[in-house]
Amino acid sequence: MSEHSTIHAAFAAKVDAALAALEAEGELPAGTPRNNVTVEPPRDPSHGDLATNAAMVLAKQAKTNPRELAGKIVEKLSADPTVEGAEIAGPGFINLRLSDVAWRGELASIAALAADYGKSAMGSGRTVNVEYVSANPTGPMHMGHCRGAVVGDALASLLEFAGHKVVREYYINDAGGQVDVLARSAHLRYREALGEDIGEIPEGLYPGDYLIPVGEALAKELGDSFVSKDEAEWFAMFRTKAVAAMMELIRADLALLGIAHDVFSSEAELQAAGKPEAAEQWLRQHDLVYDGMLEAPKGKTPEDWEPVELPLFRSTRFGDDQDRPIRKSDGNWTYFGADLAYHFQKAESADALVDIWGADHAGTVKRIKAAVAALTQGAGRLIPFEVKLVQMVQLLRDGEPVKMSKRAGTFVTLADVVREVGKDVVRFTMLTRKPEAQMDFDFAKVVEASKDNPVFYVQYAHAG
Repeated sequence: MSEHSTIHAAFAAKVDAALAALEAEGELPAGTPRNNVTVEPPRDPSHGDLATNAAMVLAKQAKTNPRELAGKIVEKLSADPTVEGAEIAGPGFINLRLSDVAWRGELASIAALAADYGKSAMGSGRTVNVEYVSANPTGPMHMGHCRGAVVGDALASLLEFAGHKVVREYYINDAGGQVDVLARSAHLRYREALGEDIGEIPEGLYPGDYLIPVGEALAKELGDSFVSKDEAEWFAMFRTKAVAAMMELIRADLALLGIAHDVFSSEAELQAAGKPEAAEQWLRQHDLVYDGMLEAPKGKTPEDWEPVELPLFRSTRFGDDQDRPIRKSDGNWTYFGADLAYHFQKAESADALVDIWGADHAGTVKRIKAAVAALTQGAGRLIPFEVKLVQMVQLLRDGEPVKMSKRAGTFVTLADVVREVGKDVVRFTMLTRKPEAQMDFDFAKVVEASKDNPVFYVQYAHAG
């Protein structure tokens, strides 16, 4: 991919060239690091088009004061015909005013490059795995998943634009108790589809109407063969088919947002392939898992708590607060144990990992980062790993909380929101605040044609 420079990158290169010239003349020591030099628009547009802190961050190494060094940099930059003015401000900042020639050249580049304008090759040769959404496969997407979906997809697109190869991944949590409940809920709807009056949905099963078509499809495919059979005879098959139906529904919901994943990884398949066992064995060989007693819960200890020996990962070696169990007392994997193996699997084919999680998972960030550090460093290739936390979204209509969806059972579906206000409005609004900040999404305000709605201004600009 070719590098398509923007005006900011072009002038950063000009500042760098000026510093290189001063270095060649002995005004700066040879090899002076320039990592902290920035070129960006000033906060106050009246100060100029661009500003650089070069003199401020390099003066100490040049053994001079910032304003004196700034004067030498200004002298170099002023000789460039694209610089209309270069002024020293305050303790040594440099403000630049660009000539009409520079701006006309930039407009010509924008017109010529179109959608490729600003594209970079900085990530060339590097693969980044971005995992996002990864909602439990037990129902349609709801607005709790929406923000993380948009943030993850936008980040993946940005990384691609910067030259990285990006793998968009979805982790299907299909090995836990929630999919057992799904299987039983689907069987109930299957019996309903065959004419049985099932009455009120029993507590503990999923009540949403979205399972009605799943039951109907199973009835059409299987007939009444499994109506009166023992659970052991139908459970595994209903579980598999129900998860497949839910993933089809989730893919369709994400498509409404313009989101498609490259890879769908199954937790059940991960466990069936023995990946957690292999990770545990490797960690034991490197003294990173040991059998020990789990610490008592902090605060008031529950009456039924008993100390039990469990396989513990030495996450304290990597900055965590305590060592963490990778198996439960019944021998099954903890969520962390399976997740640890899953991240090791992702790291085998990527140079960096990014996870987009809901803010309710903040407590598990330290331990999974510790696990990835241990596994990848031990395998001889420490993989950079970032977890981005995304806050929930509160849905409002004219300032009042939105009532829940009957069809979904307990939540407002993403599909209903997108169909009401449009994909672009949803995506844009989700990106108007930092992911870690709380957000209100008011149905009335996001479609309002007024100065209070930034979406309106963007649409209006395009219309113009």
